[in-house]
Formats: sequence, structure tokens, C-alpha cells
Amino acid sequence: MQIPEKIRQKLDALPDKPGCYLFRDRRGKIIYVGKAVSLRKRVQSYFRDATLRRGSPKLRGLVKSVGDFDILVVRNETEALLSESQLIKDYRPRYNVSLKDDKRYPLLRVDPNEPFPMLKLCRIRREDGAHYFGPFVSSGAAHAALDFAEKKYGLRKCGPRIPDAQTYKHCLNDIIRFCSAPCIAKVTPEAYRARVEEACEFLRGHRPQVLRELRDAMQEAAGRLDFERAGAQRDLLLRLQSVVKQRARVDATPAMRSERGASGVRELQEALGLAVPPRTIECFDISNIFGTHAVASMVCAVDGIPQRNRYRRFRIKTVTGSDDPRMMHEVVQRRYARVTREGGALPDLVVVDGGITQLRAARAALAELGLSALPSSGLAKKLEEIYWKDGDAPLYLPRESPALRMLQRLRDEAHRFALTYHRTLRNRRIRESALDDVEGIGPARKQALLRHFGSIRRLMSADPAAIAQVPGIGPEMAKVIVETLGAGGS
Repeated sequence: MQIPEKIRQKLDALPDKPGCYLFRDRRGKIIYVGKAVSLRKRVQSYFRDATLRRGSPKLRGLVKSVGDFDILVVRNETEALLSESQLIKDYRPRYNVSLKDDKRYPLLRVDPNEPFPMLKLCRIRREDGAHYFGPFVSSGAAHAALDFAEKKYGLRKCGPRIPDAQTYKHCLNDIIRFCSAPCIAKVTPEAYRARVEEACEFLRGHRPQVLRELRDAMQEAAGRLDFERAGAQRDLLLRLQSVVKQRARVDATPAMRSERGASGVRELQEALGLAVPPRTIECFDISNIFGTHAVASMVCAVDGIPQRNRYRRFRIKTVTGSDDPRMMHEVVQRRYARVTREGGALPDLVVVDGGITQLRAARAALAELGLSALPSSGLAKKLEEIYWKDGDAPLYLPRESPALRMLQRLRDEAHRFALTYHRTLRNRRIRESALDDVEGIGPARKQALLRHFGSIRRLMSADPAAIAQVPGIGPEMAKVIVETLGAGGS
């Protein structure tokens, strides 16, 4: 493989430090995000001849698609892990999905709603009311934190949800692991819960005196010349130090994102000559394949950070065929007519996916609403031109520009959101159109079947007797439906 000179120069300049790398295609779009303990070793490994000879087809496809790459240097592997996770969520690179790069890192979980809560290892964070700690870079660190917290705070490890005296007969954890044994009332339920809360506070990093006690014990063992015990406590101390600092690093990641976003906002204000910083940006995209199921999306970012609760999607109502500018006019007009009508807040900048034609359509819609003063711009995919002043040449910001990166991320998110909606409608139509093949099924019967069963999938799993109960169907028509669709649970 012939490596472009620009990539070769970047490979030679890579630092031997931890961080994240972002591969871009030839249009500048991020297609893969990864992390590394050594950026130099990891990124260079992709471009070796052996990778293209022995790598999987998808890996070879990734490498051949790389037109450029960027790196983000961080302090340690933990920050690299957290940054990688957030970057993947922000940019949703397609190769992170197709390469099945979905490794889940260990977490510690405790459910305060349990009668006698206990710490457990898991790998999926759910919205279930439980407390989660992590993720941990290594399972060894997670196991060390779990083992230490259980012993230090006397937490139970047994399986039953509500342990009792019968459970205690087969358990030696109160002796071996210093369990406080709530099963036989050695401690009250309230006292046990207090122990659990102390363990949680330790894992949150709010009990630094625990580490000081462990360090004192290590030094005491070394003073007695018990170097084996001192060495074990030193190793435990190092692991726990990384664990209790985890919370601070997690909290620092949003701060890093916020700083990058603020930098992009400042630079964009200067590049466009805006009177106020474009802190709130709303971006529109059209998804229209041969004029079918034409939809649009609007995504929003505040200080460069996506605000998913403010996303909106639209079905095109007034335009037929493939006419993106007219569709853009419709959705921009609908969006800000409603905002004006309801007294909502306007954004600081409106961005449309496209060039001067789409931008003119959006500005015409704004003018009809008396909002000509609302700043608007277009971002074209081909060369990433920013269309700002009608009649002037487009703006070109450097590829590494925080402002351009912010706009690209927002534009790509709008495209993803619109495309997802388009696929949802298209797949729904494909499923529902199966009824069009059934002889004797007209619009009224089709609507009755879908209203009764909710979906074609449920209809196809129903037996003929249940289908016959739908008003207007009956046994004979139910038989035809089963024979045509292969329904009836088959």
C-alpha cells in the first residue's frame, strides 16, 4: 500500500504517549475512533504491510479508506478510555460499528433498593436506579476495588436476596472476609446500609483517609522488614489510587468537551464576524431518496455539545419529488413559525447541510417570518465550504479548526438523525405493504388489521382464529391471509 505523504509525515511525528486517534476519510469525515497506550505504536501498526496482508477484510477496508487522521493526547490510559467512549458517542463512526468495536469495560454496581445491598461486577450501565462506579480500564482494578470494599466495610457476598440463618450455616465469610453478617443480626439493617454507603463514598473518591491508612500500614510492614506484605499493600494501594481518582477523571471529561466546544464557538464567531457568540446552534438536514419518504431533521448543540432533548424530526408535507431546497424551505419555515408562535428561544445560528442553494431557501423561509436578522450559514460536504455571505466566495477553515470540527460534528449528527428516521418510515412501509399482496384486502381492512394487531409481525404470528375475529375479516379471509403471508405462527 502506498501511504500518502501527508499521512507518512504524521506517522513519523506521533508521540509515544497515551491518547485517542481519529481516522478520517478523504472527505474529512471521521470513520473510526480508537485509543492507545502508545499512539506511536498503535497508529503506525495500521499502516504496516503485514496489516494489509493478514488483517480481516474490514480492517483492510478501514486502512484503505483513511485519508487523514488526528490524535488527542491525554495523561493516562484511563483518560484515553473515557475520551474514546465519548468521541464514539459524539461522532458515531461507521467502522466502530462494522468492526464490532463494542468492548465493554468493567463496572461496579450496587442497588440501594435491595434489602441488603451488595457490590457486584457488571459490564452494562442501565437506567435502573442502581449506583455504578467505573468504567475500569482493567478487570484487575475492578476486582481489587470490589475485594477491598467488601472486606473493609464488611459487605456480604452471598447469593440470596435476603440471607437468613440457614444461609449462614453454609457461609464462612464473616470469618474469612470480615462480613458483618446481617443474616444473623450481627448488625442491624440500618447499620449495614450505613456500611454500604461508606463503601460507595470510598468508590466515589470521597474517603482519601482510607488510602492514607493503607499507606501507613504499608510503611509499618516495611519497617518490620515484612517486605512481602508491604509489597502486596503497595500493589493494592496503586490500584486503589487509580480507582478512587476515577470519579474526578469522569467529571473532567465533560469539562474537556466543554472547553473544546467553547473554543469552537469563539473561533466561529470570529470567522463569521458575529455580534454574539453562536452558543446555541440548530442544524437542518434532508433525507430524500428518489423522493420517497422525504424527511428532515434538526439537531441542536449548546457550546458545541449536542442537546438530544432538543432534536426534532419532520415529514415533508408540501413537496413531492426530489427538491431539497424546497424541502429545506418547508422545514425551516415550520420550525421557526412554531418557535415564534409559542414564544420559544431562537438559536444564535442556523446551519443547513448544503451549499448556497439550500442556504438561500432557508433564508427565504426566515425572511417570510420576519427573521432575516437571524444568522444562518450552509456547510457543503464536498470540500467543507462554509457559505455565509450570498455572492461572496465560501469560507474555508483549516481541517484542524475547532470551529470546523464543531460544524462537521453537528452536520453529521443531523444527517444520522434524518437518515435513521427515513429508514424507520421506509421499513414500516415495507412491512405494511405485505398486506397489499393479499387478494381482497383493501384500505379499510388493512387499517383494521394494523389497528388490531399493531404490526405485520404480530399479525403473522397470530393464529387464523384470532385473525378472523377482526371486524370485516372472518374465517375465509383469515385463511387467505395466512396462506399469502405465511401467518399463523409459522
